[in-house]
Amino acid sequence: DYFADGISEDIITALSKLSQLFVIARNSSFTFKGQNVRVQEVGAKLGVRHVLEGSVRKSGNRVRITAQLIDATTGGHLWAERFDRDLTDIFAVQDDVTQQIVGALALNLTDGDRQRLAPEHSRDTEAYDYFLRGRELWHRLTRETNIAARDLLQRAIELDPTFASAHAFLALTHGLDYLNRWSASPSESMAQAEEVATQAVTLDGSNPWAHWALAITKLYTRRHDGAINEAERAIVLNPNFAEGHVILGEALYYSGRSEEALESFARGKTLNPYFPDVLLHFQALAQFQLGRYEEAVDLLMQRLARNAVTDVSRALLAACYGHLGRFAEARAAWEEVLRVNPDYSLEYRRKVLPYKNPADFEVAVDGLRKAGIVQ
Repeated sequence: DYFADGISEDIITALSKLSQLFVIARNSSFTFKGQNVRVQEVGAKLGVRHVLEGSVRKSGNRVRITAQLIDATTGGHLWAERFDRDLTDIFAVQDDVTQQIVGALALNLTDGDRQRLAPEHSRDTEAYDYFLRGRELWHRLTRETNIAARDLLQRAIELDPTFASAHAFLALTHGLDYLNRWSASPSESMAQAEEVATQAVTLDGSNPWAHWALAITKLYTRRHDGAINEAERAIVLNPNFAEGHVILGEALYYSGRSEEALESFARGKTLNPYFPDVLLHFQALAQFQLGRYEEAVDLLMQRLARNAVTDVSRALLAACYGHLGRFAEARAAWEEVLRVNPDYSLEYRRKVLPYKNPADFEVAVDGLRKAGIVQ
């Protein structure tokens, strides 16, 4: 599946760079993979007017790609094509699919649009195959798959040292190590992430994933303005980049600009209707920073309904209850924090969360203090 998923993701990425289009993110699009669902239902659930569906079959050195663009209201076909090519032609096929969809939708492209449609991938088919396998494993977000992804991405770079997308996702594997404390030295992981992300941007300044990776490294090293700039650059390059809008929201939140952060988070949710549950936590953080504790509680309860083992959302919930004077509920929520993660540490959070103003974190501690949870 990694090959078919990778081809699909690259076509999604190419189309999402066009500001005239509203393109749903990979995660939400793949929700319907392999399901026998009417196109009209897919369109309604994703909030889109057109659906691109198809298949990819690889056999030896040959590949067959079928694609059809369908009106999600009527179910009528706007365009359909089948491509039988040698594997070495895979990049030309992707470009051809993208260009024919643009034609079927009668889009008037600017010179800037045409430049953005330029492929981000390597022209080395073996390097590209390693990249697709590595990227697919990275999306699984586990420690084991992150290690395997890094190995595959490094192989891709060995074959093509100029492959910017491979550098970008390699940087993201180091970023995951830092964020999840998967490495022996998180600070070294962050330094490696920044080094590789910077290299990705140097190789291809038009690659939105490269700027996204660099935004993450700048945010978690407390260079907030730089993080915002990189996130905004990623969005300019890809207006439909859901992850770009979310990291911009995070950078704005940690900079104390929560009203703006909420706008970015909302855009991220619109572009990715089947969004990851952590986005509810980010929205709750912004509402909390604005003193809207009831709204934060509502969002946190939504997240807990989807993810029962989160410690950070339970901790924020306890702080909300403390500020609302609901002390018994605050203490019960804190007991759940320690049940889920006996090693949960406010001191560690104080150290690693990249607040521009450290006093913002202390508002949460104050909520816990009001409930008698901390001294």
